[in-house]
Amino acid sequence: MLPSLTTIISRLRLKQLRLLIALDEFGSLHKAAESVAITQPGATKALHEIESTLGSTLFERTTKGLTPNDLGRCVIRYARLIHTDVAHLREEMLGIMQGHGGRLSVGVIMGAVPALVECLAQLRAKQPQLSVEIVEDTSARLLALLDQGRLDVAICRTSVSKHPAAYDCRFRDQEPLIVVANTAHRFADRSTLSLSELADSSWVVFPVNMPMRLTLEREFREAGLSFPTYPIETSSTFTTLSLLRQDPQLVAVMPIDVAQMAVSHGMLTRLALELKSRSEPYEIVTRQGVALSAPTQLLIEELTRKPTQTP
Repeated sequence: MLPSLTTIISRLRLKQLRLLIALDEFGSLHKAAESVAITQPGATKALHEIESTLGSTLFERTTKGLTPNDLGRCVIRYARLIHTDVAHLREEMLGIMQGHGGRLSVGVIMGAVPALVECLAQLRAKQPQLSVEIVEDTSARLLALLDQGRLDVAICRTSVSKHPAAYDCRFRDQEPLIVVANTAHRFADRSTLSLSELADSSWVVFPVNMPMRLTLEREFREAGLSFPTYPIETSSTFTTLSLLRQDPQLVAVMPIDVAQMAVSHGMLTRLALELKSRSEPYEIVTRQGVALSAPTQLLIEELTRKPTQTP
């Protein structure tokens, strides 16, 4: 039976987690013991203690060495996360002790990337030794990382959460959307365009229930049109760009700030279709009641200094 969380926390040690990582890397008890500077009998004892603490066998013993089983791979994955977190802890403490630097983990949805990049440039000019991790993903996934403490701040939408009141939201911004396509698209040179003329086109769209997908669905619904059948679904900016570059028949909706770089470099063209629907504003989100680090506060100040844009 799996022990309680209290039992695991009281008995598991960081050096044991280092041993698990080494065992995964070397597949040999002898080599793993050397890498963490303990004897092989000591490593054998430590592995036995780990498996006893967790109440499960984590490795299959074979003639070729030790191979993690499903539970072992799960534990090793979290051992690596904990090891990384401790490394980040030391890095941030060092920055605080030296009076500069520190570490910042930021989550961001696609449409807010340009605003974040601009603000980070200002922030790093003030704190050049600041270490920054940027995670681009969907709002739902970013909020999950924020809940886990993996992110200090997320620029996303809390409307996708079942518990939006669990967050502090400081600043909201519109995310103007435009329709883009390959420069060789049949409507690339048109000065006016209606949604009905694109209704039978092949579309690259965001996955179901994501805010930008809902916005596009609303646009079709209000125009009295059926949503395109057999679209390509992705939340990846790079994938969308690559698909449009490869196929002149495809069209997609993208945030204007994100699409502008590709359009200005001649990689895509903006089609002359004005969308009536506005996208849901995004927010600067932190966990409610959690004290913010100095770098997080500085980033929020930079982000709220950026003027709200309108379509």
